[in-house]
Amino acid sequence: MTSPRNTALVVGAHGVIGSTLLTHLTGLPDWDVIGVSRRGGVDTPDVRHVAVDLLDADATERTLGALPEVTHVFYAAFQDRPTWAELVEPNLAMLVNTVAAVAPAGRLQHVSLMQGYKVYGAHLGPFATPAREDDPGHLPPEFNVSQQQHLEQASAGAPWTWSALRPSVVCGTALGNPMNLVSVLAVYASMSKELGLPLRFPGKPGAYDTLLEMTDAGLLARATVWAATTPACADQAFNITNGDLFRWNQMWPVIADLFDLAVAPPLPMSLTDVMADKQPLWEQMIDTHQLRPTPWADVSSWQFGDGVFSWDYDFLADGSKARRFGFHEHVDTRQMFTDLVAELRHRRIIP
Repeated sequence: MTSPRNTALVVGAHGVIGSTLLTHLTGLPDWDVIGVSRRGGVDTPDVRHVAVDLLDADATERTLGALPEVTHVFYAAFQDRPTWAELVEPNLAMLVNTVAAVAPAGRLQHVSLMQGYKVYGAHLGPFATPAREDDPGHLPPEFNVSQQQHLEQASAGAPWTWSALRPSVVCGTALGNPMNLVSVLAVYASMSKELGLPLRFPGKPGAYDTLLEMTDAGLLARATVWAATTPACADQAFNITNGDLFRWNQMWPVIADLFDLAVAPPLPMSLTDVMADKQPLWEQMIDTHQLRPTPWADVSSWQFGDGVFSWDYDFLADGSKARRFGFHEHVDTRQMFTDLVAELRHRRIIP
C-alpha cells in the first residue's frame, strides 16, 4: 500500500533554519514541500515557493488558505524589532495568521515551532543551566513563550498537535538573515587575514572562558522533522544541541587555524562599530579573490555577533529529553565549523 504524501509548509524559507529544512525535506520520500517568505523564490522540481506578508491577515488567509493540501507547518519565521516587548506583537501575529489560514482545510496534522533559549531568560542575563524544558518561566514579554501559549490554546480539541524545538545558536551558511554566527566568524577572520592581523576574540571580558554550545542547522532540521512525525513528541518541547560543550578559549584557535591566522589575546570591541567602515574592503576582497558578489549588507550581522560574544555566563541546555524520546544524533562542533567554512569557500563567499 502506498503511504499518503505529506505536504510541508516551511515558513521562513530563506533563513538559516528554514532553508536547511527545505533541503532536508526534499531529500525525504513522500513529502511535497512549499516554502513561504515575504519575497518568495524561484520554484524548482522539489520546492514550490509562495510569497506573502504574514502580518497581513487577509493576504495570509487568501494565500495559505489556497493550500488545502498542507499537513505540516514548520514555522521558522522571525521579524526583528528594537526591544523585547516590541518583538511580541509581530511575531505572535504572523504565527496566529499562519495557523488560522491553514487549519480550516482540515488536513493539518502538526505545527512545529522554532524557539530558543529566550524561553529560559537567556537574553536577560545568567540563567539556570543546563536549562531544562520544564524549568519555571519568567516574566513577559517574550515572544517564544507567547507563540507556544497560542499553539497550546489553538490545538486544544483540534485534530492537530504541536512541538517546539529549542536550539542554541544555529549554525549554517544561509546569508541575508540576522542570525548567522558562521558568516560573522568567517568574514571577520577573512578580513583579519586580508589586513595582516591576528585573530582576536572581540567579546566581553569573561565571555572567552564561559561554557556554551551550538546547534548545527542540519542536525536541527532532522530533529524538527523527527519531532513532527513521532506521535510521542506531540505537544512537547525539546532542547536540540550538537551534544558537546566548548569555551571560546578552546575554539578560537580552531577557527584561527581554518584561516592560517595566529591568535592574539582577546580585545573587547564592538563588531558593529569596527565593521561599519569595512564595505570598501569587502568589495576589494571580492575583486581580488574573485568571490561571488555578495552585498555587504547580506554577508553578516555584526550586531548578532556582538550579542553572542557578550555572553559572559554559561549558555547551555540539557538535551537529554530528546534522547529519551528517541533522537540520538549529535554533531562534533569543531568539525561543524570546519565543514561550514569549507562550504562558504566552495560557494566563493569568502577567500
